[in-house]
Amino acid sequence: MPQDDQTLDATAVPDAPSYVPPQALTLRINGAEHQLNIEPRVTLLDALREVTHLTGTKKGCDRGQCGACTVLVDGQRINSCLTLAVMHDGREITTVEGLAHEGEPHPMQQAFMDCDGFQCGYCTPGQLCSAVALLDEVKQHQASALTEGQQLEPGQLSDDEIRERMSGNLCRCGAYPNIVKAIRSVVLRQA
Repeated sequence: MPQDDQTLDATAVPDAPSYVPPQALTLRINGAEHQLNIEPRVTLLDALREVTHLTGTKKGCDRGQCGACTVLVDGQRINSCLTLAVMHDGREITTVEGLAHEGEPHPMQQAFMDCDGFQCGYCTPGQLCSAVALLDEVKQHQASALTEGQQLEPGQLSDDEIRERMSGNLCRCGAYPNIVKAIRSVVLRQA
């Protein structure tokens, strides 16, 4: 609060624009191009759910803490609530709806069903996208906090390693043992 002898100069602070015009962009989602005109401040999560109507990706915390909104962008997992849609113009985005191939569920989706890797299912789309990315990260020999630079082969993935690599995805129901079991079953099939 200003002292009596100080005054705030209202002209010293430039006015913020009251209107930000929409921007044209192309989002490549699950192999299909979507031409959009959206405001630059729209998150990727909101563009997916509200503009393209792909509602499989869930809004959990809207702060990047729960992982329910995890999608793949150019094969890398990201929290779609923490990034702007305009930042992904022309990039390949995969949501849970895009994991299946020719009507057949992705092996990770099938494993989640076979191993009962979900309860309420709200976190499942993010869990699935994260688990698919986990498999690719291991194939690319990307380290985790547990590997300390060691290069793991997919068959060497321990339950602790799976839990570490999935730690950005929370399940409020506590289906963690079955999620690990589902991921392990796919790892063993691919080894």
